[in-house]
Amino acid sequence: MNYPPQHHQDNDKNHLIEVIKTYPLATVISVHHNQPLITHLPLIYENGKLIGHIDKHNPQAELLKDNKDVTLIFAGPECYISPSIYSTTQLPTWNYVKVHLKGTVKAIESKAALKQSLITMTEFLEAPDHNYTLESDNPRLDKNLGYIEMFEITITDWVGKFKLSQDKKPSDIKAARKELMKANTQRITHFLDQIF
Repeated sequence: MNYPPQHHQDNDKNHLIEVIKTYPLATVISVHHNQPLITHLPLIYENGKLIGHIDKHNPQAELLKDNKDVTLIFAGPECYISPSIYSTTQLPTWNYVKVHLKGTVKAIESKAALKQSLITMTEFLEAPDHNYTLESDNPRLDKNLGYIEMFEITITDWVGKFKLSQDKKPSDIKAARKELMKANTQRITHFLDQIF
């Protein structure tokens, strides 16, 4: 059964890839003996696959090997939507952007490939300013390669859950979009002020 309803789903792979590229920190879920193991890892979308790295001491590392199944969740912006922002009578709700993926994992054993992948991932994550470049001759990089395992995920199932007030009239959709942008900016500011 698909949920949420069809009007809150997005099946356009380009939209889903855009979420992955914009919010690359994935919730990576593996199951072992009916128990979920969950790690949060940045994954980079390359040539139709997801590339990632995990500390070899992480218990989930053994489950990110050849032909293992994995479930992934990428989370975009989200916020509470008050009925007060609409021009029509509505009930309170929560708007969000999520991408749920399933795939199979392949371990990449080459240390040269791992090293290049870490450099490439850093370059991607440093965009657009590129204030830091991870150099291939960085001694700390070489020293830590033995503690990192690389894997790639072939995506087998794509689901976009984009609940963005699409079932409302155009002016209310626009108001919800504006609220999503405002709430996410205000929330991060408030949160950081509280903990730092």
